Amino acid sequence: MQTNPLLVVALALSGAVALWGIVDPQGLGALAARVVSAQFASRGWFIMLEASALLFAAIFLGLSRFGDVRLGPDDARPEFSTPAWIAMLFAAGMGVGLLFYGAAEPLTHFDTLSRHTDRQPAAEYAMFMTYLNWGFHAWAIYGMVGLVIAYFAFRRGRPFLLSAPLIDSLGEQRWTRTLGWLFDLMAIFAIAVGLAGSLAMGVFQVRTGLAGLIDGLAPQHLTYPVFVAICVAFFIPLRRDLGDGMARLSDLAMKIAIGLMLYLLIVGPTASLMNGIVSGFGRYVFYVVPAGFTTAEFMGREIVDWFEAWTLNYMIWWLAWSPFVGVFIARISRGRTLREFLAGVILAPTLFSILWFGVFGGLGFFDILHRDGTLAEVNRSDLDATTFALLDRFPLAWLTQGATIVAAFLFIVTSVVSAGFVLAMFATGGDENPSVRVRTVWGAILGALGLAMVLVGDVGLVRSVIAVAAMAFVFITPVLVICLFRALRREGRE
Repeated sequence: MQTNPLLVVALALSGAVALWGIVDPQGLGALAARVVSAQFASRGWFIMLEASALLFAAIFLGLSRFGDVRLGPDDARPEFSTPAWIAMLFAAGMGVGLLFYGAAEPLTHFDTLSRHTDRQPAAEYAMFMTYLNWGFHAWAIYGMVGLVIAYFAFRRGRPFLLSAPLIDSLGEQRWTRTLGWLFDLMAIFAIAVGLAGSLAMGVFQVRTGLAGLIDGLAPQHLTYPVFVAICVAFFIPLRRDLGDGMARLSDLAMKIAIGLMLYLLIVGPTASLMNGIVSGFGRYVFYVVPAGFTTAEFMGREIVDWFEAWTLNYMIWWLAWSPFVGVFIARISRGRTLREFLAGVILAPTLFSILWFGVFGGLGFFDILHRDGTLAEVNRSDLDATTFALLDRFPLAWLTQGATIVAAFLFIVTSVVSAGFVLAMFATGGDENPSVRVRTVWGAILGALGLAMVLVGDVGLVRSVIAVAAMAFVFITPVLVICLFRALRREGRE
């Protein structure tokens, strides 16, 4: 395996976090929570401003003359079909999170907001905030980072590294090499820690679902068997060709998720759900731009804490995942135009997220507003169990719960596979097709970090650890986008 100082430091940093999490998981989580709270209090405004700026930059590029620029030579054509391409980028970017938070997040927002306003407006605003957290801003972060990497790799012939745009745009000098080295180090660290947190979330949800299907078995008893099963499962596709392994798994996971959503839409209160989806979509499109500049500065302490714990934390989360999701979607997007790339990366997943939360969140609100509201009680006590408690209210619960477990399992496997692939690309200086051996080593490292996050135990603390790892990208991402605009302007003159 090719080694270099960057890898030595990255492995040491990642290994230190893994060891800390295994030896003192609560200490790691508590420190991360304190650091994140301090950062949000001082830089929350900048995080929201940056997320909105990235969305505006994506819209500008998609509508401008640069939208016709192809990622690669002018005669290049896409490697994957559009449906397979969208399934892979979506599975890598958010997959298991939708299953985990489908009903849980809107209900949690409602629980806070209903203490400050009536139930119906609280439900409407709770759904809007869920769309804000998972919609255009999130995918604009992914899309712009991915576009920067794809443009410099396929159009300028640079390696798949975050240092490449900086060196290409500003020239290869000592200070650009040093700063680029730090960019690559932070990317590796954020990828490893961010993915480990999502791996832990997947373990929590799968174990809860299995415990519900097996009478008399506590979820805690399944933690390590589920973790080992996931680790074994992701090593198989990680050692195979990207198109063969990743495309098959992500396609199957997406089909299960879509089938589950359509089933609930049909057997549930269809008219009520569709009314909520249509009105929620309109509300989101109309208010999404001003909401992107929200900072909750004049609200009470409870609302400020809620906003920081969810919206700000999400924006940092997407920044944490942006190196690996960006590099991965760049790797599978050769031959597409900038306009096609941005439209596919931002619009398709956002629309699907609106439908998904409209169905799952809508069912949660229907239970609160028109039934006994017990689903909200389940959500307060155990976020992991919310999705399964919702499914238990409909026919064929054993089948839908089993399908959810399988989909969550596949989504987390595809996320680990894509992250391992991207880390291997960094490990080999941006090689598009890193060796099986390198991918396997990074898979083992991700497994060790994932174990540390599982031991941390609390989802909120896990998200805080991810946020700490991603703080540097609040400042790195704008630099990358500036490099892209400089290069496009230079290409336009040429």
